[in-house]
Amino acid sequence: MTATRGKSHPPRNAALQCALRTSLLALLVAGAGAAAAQGDAKQGEYLAAAGGCVGCHSEAKEGAVPFAGGRALKTPFGTFYGPNITPHPQAGIGSWSEADFVRAMRHGVRPDGANLYPAFPYPSFTKISDKDLSDLWAYLRTLPPSDRVSRKHDLGLFGWRPPLTVWKRLFFTPGEFKADARATPEVNRGAYLVQALGHCGECHTPRNFLGAPIQSRYLAGGKGPEGKTIPNLTPTRLKKQSDGELKDFLAFGVTADGDVPAEAMGEVIRNTTGKLLPEDLMALISYLRSLPPISSE
Repeated sequence: MTATRGKSHPPRNAALQCALRTSLLALLVAGAGAAAAQGDAKQGEYLAAAGGCVGCHSEAKEGAVPFAGGRALKTPFGTFYGPNITPHPQAGIGSWSEADFVRAMRHGVRPDGANLYPAFPYPSFTKISDKDLSDLWAYLRTLPPSDRVSRKHDLGLFGWRPPLTVWKRLFFTPGEFKADARATPEVNRGAYLVQALGHCGECHTPRNFLGAPIQSRYLAGGKGPEGKTIPNLTPTRLKKQSDGELKDFLAFGVTADGDVPAEAMGEVIRNTTGKLLPEDLMALISYLRSLPPISSE
């Protein structure tokens, strides 16, 4: 009896070892899945460039801390200041969760439930894919924390947030970008870059008296908040330039006749379009070529 029991131990030990190996493998797979779900910070760095994040979230002065906020945006409703989006727990968004970040980008809502002003272009950012939002969040978490306190907006009578609920019902539709089945993959990629990440329509589309973009004049340019002329990006204007000329302008900031862009667009080129991959830059141009031509005002 004793010998028989002794011989039965190895099978039980082998079964136990097999179960432990299976459990360990399951934990490793689960851990890999969790790591993947945290996003790709390197890809997020590229997305941050494509979204022009540093421009709105950094002061316009020499030696400014990137992403620490302070950039002024003058509008008919007052002056907005880009906030600190470094991972500082008090001054920045270090206390936010990834879900808080996605909610702000997708729905224009702060962690405390208050509506964000659409000076933060969530009407465009809502179209960013879940994967890209996760990658972008992963990158922002790698930034050096800055204790620079975000400056309060100077809005006067427009500093009351509750009316934004009505504004959003009238002019805001949340949701990811939907590809056009009739368009090529290149044009759809360009549409995503322009409509979502690049949020080009926020500056290049005129607005009504409530500050909402006039969709019938999408990307047709007009007068900016400071009275400056914003260029028309539809084929009405772009047909005068070749793809190569547009690529050189967006990548290097030089026109065919040797001219240079205004300072605002020059910054966009330095921080955003000049950092796009060649295939993304051509996709952007292809999408702009596909738009219906709209006459300039």
